[in-house]
Amino acid sequence: MATEAFEDIAETFEFLDDWEDRYRHVIDLGRAMDPLDENLRVPATKVEGCASQVWIVPEVEGEGPAAAFTFRGDSDAMIVRGLIAILAALYNGLPMSEVTRVDAEAELERLGLHDHLSSQRSNGVRAMVERIRQIAAKASAA
Repeated sequence: MATEAFEDIAETFEFLDDWEDRYRHVIDLGRAMDPLDENLRVPATKVEGCASQVWIVPEVEGEGPAAAFTFRGDSDAMIVRGLIAILAALYNGLPMSEVTRVDAEAELERLGLHDHLSSQRSNGVRAMVERIRQIAAKASAA
């Protein structure tokens, strides 16, 4: 169920043999993202449960389950910005009804992230996925 953008990341990870190269790639993905405006870094967009500061701003186009889901995010940590970029590649552009059906853990496992992230970072990724799922569930119900 992964998007084409996520599949591109997964293919790149397959070519990168060394975890250090993959780690650098994750950071590069984060650097390529546009930063959030300071006025969007508010408690309502902050993700709790992350060791770093993380903000996720949803952008829903349309209404109901067929609405297209996208989000922008940011963090004060470069590796986390990269993880946000990976999650954006996984979810952005999906119909709202599909967002909650994505098995993010299985998709991220394809990248081998859990083997190389600290428990705090892994918990942060789970918190971000949970926030995305909550946003999608709420928007689908509207």
